[in-house]
Amino acid sequence: MQYKPIRTRKIYEEVADSLLEMIQKGDIRPGDKLDSVEQLAKNYNVGRSAIREALSALRATGILEMRQGEGTFVKEFDPTKFSLPVSIAFIMKRKDIKELMDVRKILEVGAVYTAALEHNQGDLRAMHQALVDMEEANGNGELGEKADLDFHLAIAHATHNDMLINLMNSVSEIMMEAMREARKLWFHSEKKTFKLLEEHKLIYQAIEKQDGDKAQELMLFHLTQVEEALFKYIE
Repeated sequence: MQYKPIRTRKIYEEVADSLLEMIQKGDIRPGDKLDSVEQLAKNYNVGRSAIREALSALRATGILEMRQGEGTFVKEFDPTKFSLPVSIAFIMKRKDIKELMDVRKILEVGAVYTAALEHNQGDLRAMHQALVDMEEANGNGELGEKADLDFHLAIAHATHNDMLINLMNSVSEIMMEAMREARKLWFHSEKKTFKLLEEHKLIYQAIEKQDGDKAQELMLFHLTQVEEALFKYIE
């Protein structure tokens, strides 16, 4: 049996995670100014160097910004910047989620139809492996999310349309974070995780049978379910 080593977390990582959680919960909102380094150090009962490292890490991910002479602020989410690290999706608004899901419907509902007609055996193997990985994740959120994304990207690759593949890759990071939130909020229970897997299997079966119309119908249903799940929890 192989055991995964336990990594000791650094103090600044704990502080960064705490601030992220406060942003996610809405305790600190986009546009809000954070307390000074000295005040945060007192609040967390840690050294100022740990606070500076935490703030630096969050600025590097695009969540915080330093304004000269003013202080550190939580940034507004900018949906035009797809290259931002995925953590920025913690502060996405309902409008941003709607736009992301609209993009996914436009790209993926069309892509799955083409994939059903143009796929080869290698494409089917890639999709099937993603389904196996989803099933074997068995509650491991990180593995499940990666397998979920792998499945959707495998469908894009099965179109053999380079432009579409590039478009999917350009939004893949923010898709991953949206999947993570959906799984956290809606698919947390074993029953709903099973339902999510079954939706993917049905899409795969339609592609395998080269039934483009059915594959489109199933993909639209799946993405609509994810969208509705996210809307229940995002303002």
